[in-house]
Amino acid sequence: MTTPAVPEDLLRALAPQVLGTLVRRHGQFDACEDAVQEALLAAAVQWPEQGVPDSPRGWLLTVATRRLTDLWRSEHARRDREVAVAVEEERIAPAPDEEPSGRDDTLTLLFLCCHPALSEPSQVALTLRAVGGLTTAEIARAFLVPEATMAQRISRAKATIRKAGARFEPPPPGERARRLGAVLHVLYLIFNEGYTASSGPDLRRADLTAEAIRLTRALRALLPGNGEVTGLLALMLLTDARRAARTGPDGLLVPLAEQDRSRWDRAEIEEGVALVTDALTWSPPGLYQVQAAIAAVHAEAAGDADTDWPQILALYRLLSHLAPNPMVTLNEAVATAMVHGPRAGLEILDGLEADGRLTDHHRLTAVRAHLLERDGDRSAARDAYRRAARLTTSLPERRYLETRAARLNESDPS
Repeated sequence: MTTPAVPEDLLRALAPQVLGTLVRRHGQFDACEDAVQEALLAAAVQWPEQGVPDSPRGWLLTVATRRLTDLWRSEHARRDREVAVAVEEERIAPAPDEEPSGRDDTLTLLFLCCHPALSEPSQVALTLRAVGGLTTAEIARAFLVPEATMAQRISRAKATIRKAGARFEPPPPGERARRLGAVLHVLYLIFNEGYTASSGPDLRRADLTAEAIRLTRALRALLPGNGEVTGLLALMLLTDARRAARTGPDGLLVPLAEQDRSRWDRAEIEEGVALVTDALTWSPPGLYQVQAAIAAVHAEAAGDADTDWPQILALYRLLSHLAPNPMVTLNEAVATAMVHGPRAGLEILDGLEADGRLTDHHRLTAVRAHLLERDGDRSAARDAYRRAARLTTSLPERRYLETRAARLNESDPS
């Protein structure tokens, strides 16, 4: 007889709620997080055989509390009021309505995982572990590092939070906007790593994109009046909508201009367009809303030839004003080339190379190759494609770039 699978979405949704409750009650983020992970593993083993309990959140909270109690007993420490409370909770499973109505600690937990004392990779790893409910092994596989390496990263992150004296509470009003910006950035990094893996044999990692979208949906439910949260969700949906068309039957990457748009996910496009259109009516334009608006222009075009490139160029110029950085300028160069010709785009790339921050980035060289090809300089384009292929650590992108170079070589054997 086949046992039913564990409802993974349920576990991942409950993980931050249970962790938030434990940390709020007892402090010690690192110990509480370890206890929740053990409770999740116990659920993965027991629920398929015994069935999902009537109060899955209460079950996880009870088991995690028991783990904390065992830990404190074994260390002969923490024999104070918190232990007494934990022992009592060990006897009585918390009722589903034990917490104040509507209480959700997910946002506070996100702020804690994105504490400014942490490095960006540590913020990403800790968010996936504590809020996403992923195991250390799952996170390690997603980022192609040994499990021991990821375990050390997460352990150091928890130790850093402890040393920083971080408390489980919303940041002060003056710091809230900056910390929310870090939360959105971390969610965006998780999505981008899933959508176009920076290294390895796979173009995308569906588990990361799905997790980023899930967490951003949860964040929007907590902050429905924040335009940038809505914009980020719209951007993710509009980008993810293209996933089925990004590779051909041979597994080779298909650029946006050549994708079969009938394979795009219309439901995601409709939701994403509706979200960003609505947000821009009541919220000042921000980084993620503008990027979502650009994605919406692409999504609404019947084909590449129908794309409103002047509007896209105007949006990229607005984005450059809001958040100037080399990658925005790189995309602006492509839009400029589509409106004013490849030479105009190449002039912008010359400025980027002089800037130096993207000199060894494969995307700068790949865009140069594309614009050189459009300008008719096939020999220089071929060389640029080859150099870009050497620079990238993504095997699917390397195959694509090498294929572009080979096609130019076939038509121009010199």
